[in-house]
Amino acid sequence: MIEFINVSKRFDNGVLGLNNVNLKVEDGEFVAIIGLSGAGKSTLLRSVNRLNDITEGDIKINGVSITNASAREVRQMRRNIGMVFQQFNLVKKNTVQKNVLTGRLGYYNWFQTLLGLFSKEDYERTENALERVNLSDKLKVRSSSLSGGQQQRVSIARTIVQEAEIILADEPVASLDPITSHTVMGDFKKLNEEMNRTILINIHSIDLARQYASRIVGMRAGEIVFDGPTHEATDERLSEIYGASIFDDQE
Repeated sequence: MIEFINVSKRFDNGVLGLNNVNLKVEDGEFVAIIGLSGAGKSTLLRSVNRLNDITEGDIKINGVSITNASAREVRQMRRNIGMVFQQFNLVKKNTVQKNVLTGRLGYYNWFQTLLGLFSKEDYERTENALERVNLSDKLKVRSSSLSGGQQQRVSIARTIVQEAEIILADEPVASLDPITSHTVMGDFKKLNEEMNRTILINIHSIDLARQYASRIVGMRAGEIVFDGPTHEATDERLSEIYGASIFDDQE
């Protein structure tokens, strides 16, 4: 479970990114965070694994505070939190296999990591993960030769190999075409339904959020202004919260 308790984040320039946020995400939920640009979606997401440190309040992962954890404890907790970024975060010159294997780095010491001493089991995990995202034939391919959608699915495979129970995704389909976006969102859906992974995803498209998530959290000016099951996130309800502008540039 992910729990935000009276969480606020004020940046150095004085901007309030999060304002007294209280939120619980239960194990196995698929939650989409929506809102206009600057609403605080990425700030909230990146606070879960402490890519952003909060100013006030507490964030707990399975009952343990990551806010007050030491650097060593944070590294341990991050093993259980996978992250998928908008720009994929792959080493383009490396093969797909090597990029996926980096999901296991948290389980090795620096010497093993330096020499690339991965176990036979981790190579098998990599092959199985690529099979799940339909990229088995790309194992030895240089990552730079892949399409954007394929690169994003490699990053998803990396979280599978990591064996993270929580997967955070920060605008993972923002740079993809509509058809590829559905493919990638389908991968997240399978992780949620078939592997019981908790998915917390920031997404621009309300239509995609409705189609794939089971719960929608709406943000405005650093605050949660909507939180409910997908079927309650109607055009009328969201228009009341955000105004018509939220529908102006839908994909």
